[in-house]
Amino acid sequence: MSEATTSPLAAHVGKHPGEPNVMEPELIADPFTGYGALREQGPVLRGRFMDDSPVWLVTRFEEVRQVLRDQRFVNNPSSPALDCPPEDNPLTRMMEILGLPEHLRGYLLGSILNYDAPDHTRLRRLVSRAFTARKITDLRPRVEQIADTLLARLPEHTEDGVVDLVRHFAYPLPITVICELVGIPEADRPQWRKWGADLISLDPKRLGVSFPAMIEHIHQLVRERRGALTDDLLSELIRTHDDDGGRLSDVEMVTLILTLVLAGHETTAHLISNGTAALLTHPGQLRLLKDDPALLPRAVHELMRWCGPVQMTQLRYATTDVDLAGTRIHRGDAVQLILVSANFDPRHYTDPDRLDLTRHPAGHAENHVGFGHGAHYCLGATLAKQEGEVAFGKLFTHYPDLSLAVAPEHLERVPLPGNWRLNALPVRLG
Repeated sequence: MSEATTSPLAAHVGKHPGEPNVMEPELIADPFTGYGALREQGPVLRGRFMDDSPVWLVTRFEEVRQVLRDQRFVNNPSSPALDCPPEDNPLTRMMEILGLPEHLRGYLLGSILNYDAPDHTRLRRLVSRAFTARKITDLRPRVEQIADTLLARLPEHTEDGVVDLVRHFAYPLPITVICELVGIPEADRPQWRKWGADLISLDPKRLGVSFPAMIEHIHQLVRERRGALTDDLLSELIRTHDDDGGRLSDVEMVTLILTLVLAGHETTAHLISNGTAALLTHPGQLRLLKDDPALLPRAVHELMRWCGPVQMTQLRYATTDVDLAGTRIHRGDAVQLILVSANFDPRHYTDPDRLDLTRHPAGHAENHVGFGHGAHYCLGATLAKQEGEVAFGKLFTHYPDLSLAVAPEHLERVPLPGNWRLNALPVRLG
C-alpha cells in the first residue's frame, strides 16, 4: 500500500460525504481529473483538509489569484487577527496526528512560509539578497557545469541500457546548486535528499527519526560556520544574527535553512523529471524545443503550468468576513487554493489540456500560478526557472535520442496529496 493511504491522516477520508477530502486516493492519483471536476462544480467549494478540518477549496484561476494577492487572507494560523486557539490550528492538529514532538513543532510553524507581514517581509528581505536576478545570472555557468558533469556520467549508472533520471540527474542538479548557495557540505547532500523524502512522506516513523536529525544537523552547521565564516548564505544569516541585535532567532535561522534547502531542490527536481516525461510523450513539442532553444524560458513556464510538482498551496485564513465568488467566507475560515485546477481553467486558457510550449508570451511573462502570486510568490522562482532551462537544454543536447524505457502509463508516482512527483524516470539514452 502507498504511504499516503497508510498514513494516519487517511483515516478521516469519507467521513463527510459531499465534502471532498484532499487525502482521497482518487484526488491524489489523478488530481487533474479530480480537481478539474470540482472546478466545474464551482469556484469555491466546501471540503476537508488532511486532518479532517473544514476548508474552502478555491478551484478557478481568477479566484485563486485574487486570494493570493488579498491581504485579508494570512498564512499564519496563530495570527492575532484570527484569535484562534492553538488546539484549533489545523497544522498543530496534523503534527499531533503524525506524532511530531512538541519541542520540534516550532521549526515547522516558524517557517517563512507561515509568516505574514511584517515578519515575512523581514525574513524575505534577508534571504532575497541571495536570489537577486544578477546573482542568479552569475550562477548560470556553474549550473551548466554541474549539469554537464551529471549528464556525462549517466552512462556509468545504466543497467540493461536504462538509467533513472530522477536519481541521477533531476535530483542531484538542484540539490547541488542550492547546497552550494546556502553552504551545505557536499558529503551531507545525499542525507538531505533522504530527509526531504521522509519529511513529506506523512509517515510518523520516518518523520520521528529524520526530522530531529535534520534539525540537529543544521544547528551543528551553524556552530561550525560561526568558527569559519565564508561568503555563503548561511554565513550571511549568521552575520545578520550576530551583528544586528539578534533579529534572527535560532529557530528562525535553522528554519530558514531548512526551508531553503528543501524547497530549493525538491520542487525543482520534480519540475525537471515531470517536464522531461512530458516532453518525451509529446514528440512534436520536443521537436519545437530542439529546433528553437530560444523557446526554453517559455517551455519552462508551460511545463510548470501543465505538470508542476506543487498542486495546491498551504492553508490561508480569512482575517475578516470575505465574499469570494458569491460565497461568504467567515473570519477564521481556512482556505485551500488548488493550483492544478486553476492552471487548467478553461475560463482562462484556450484548450488548457494541450501542452503548448509557445503558449506563454515572449518576454517570459507568467500566465499560470505554478510559482504562486503576490507577497508569497516563490522566492526561488528565478533560480528554479534557470535550472529548468539548463536541465532541459543540456539533457536533449547531450542525448538527442533520449526515450522512455517504459510505457508512460507505467511511470510510478509518489502518492502524496497536493504533489505530482515521479518515483523514478527510467529512460534509454540512445
